[in-house]
Amino acid sequence: MKKLAIIGCGGIGTYHLEHFIEYTDIELAGFCDLIPERAQSFVEKAGCGQAFTDFRVMYDTVKPDMVFICVPPYCHGDIEFETIRRGIPMFVEKPVALDLELAYQIRNEIQKKRLITAVGLQCRYASIVDDTRDFVNKHRVTFVDMVRMGGVPGVEWWRDKKRSGGQIVEQTIHNIDMVRYMIGEPVEVYTMAARGFVTDVVNYDTDDVSTTTVRFECGALGSLSTGCYATTGEAFDSRITFSARDCRLDHYILDTVNIYGLADEQAGENGLVFKGDGTMQAGGSAVTIKDKVDAGRICDRTFVDAVLTGDPSAIRSPYADAVRTMEFVMAMNKSIETGMPVKVIHN
Repeated sequence: MKKLAIIGCGGIGTYHLEHFIEYTDIELAGFCDLIPERAQSFVEKAGCGQAFTDFRVMYDTVKPDMVFICVPPYCHGDIEFETIRRGIPMFVEKPVALDLELAYQIRNEIQKKRLITAVGLQCRYASIVDDTRDFVNKHRVTFVDMVRMGGVPGVEWWRDKKRSGGQIVEQTIHNIDMVRYMIGEPVEVYTMAARGFVTDVVNYDTDDVSTTTVRFECGALGSLSTGCYATTGEAFDSRITFSARDCRLDHYILDTVNIYGLADEQAGENGLVFKGDGTMQAGGSAVTIKDKVDAGRICDRTFVDAVLTGDPSAIRSPYADAVRTMEFVMAMNKSIETGMPVKVIHN
């Protein structure tokens, strides 16, 4: 039976462990965290395995066949290089790094070893992703409007942009990755950010809200906005809208898609209502499709199955592809820093 290890026994590590406890075809062999009590708590939750504070000692001791690297964004580098050196297939939590050159080096070493990898962009595994892809394939999308508004997470390092990358990189990467997964590669971005709205959080040094204009290789334009100023869900309706000439799809991550304009009976002859100023709104009700799966469980299971079988073809976000999404979000951060449009360079 193949052995699985986890590095990083915090919140995201717990998220994955809850899935692994259900598995009967792998051995949960090792758990590593700089805080020994957290690693030991995983041993107790799993009912097996050993706790470590040094991942190299864990590798020497349990010799895992696969590892889930669940560390904060600023901790990537040495762990990956040692994992690659030992030839261990790895699942890396997003974002894979805060330095693109580091991500490129890790990617290149992975390719040399031909290792099986996956990245925690689990939203790609939702059942509504297939419905959205079908819509995008059938209707030429002209404009994408993505919005994700939320609050400030409780972890201390997240509030420091130098350690988290900011909300674009650490949280909204899921939504931005979904846009890229559907529309294709970005060509150029221009991002503006604002601060001063979040005044009740200590040790806080990151952007409160940002908006990006983006041009894609396919010719479509996009507006991508995110913020951590919100205190309730009423602040904004977070979603991704894919707009074609005569229809649109609203994608609510891991939840629902609403499709407008595909039913002639919605309103009038073309399903549209014209307002007095000449603008158009969808008439009638949308076609609503609910998500039917637990994408996170599927994401984890897909990687484990890939290692067990040696076939990675079902993995939707291998490391090299996740680096492409990193190029996207890091270009947005660079535009904030420079105040200028930034070309998205694919290295």
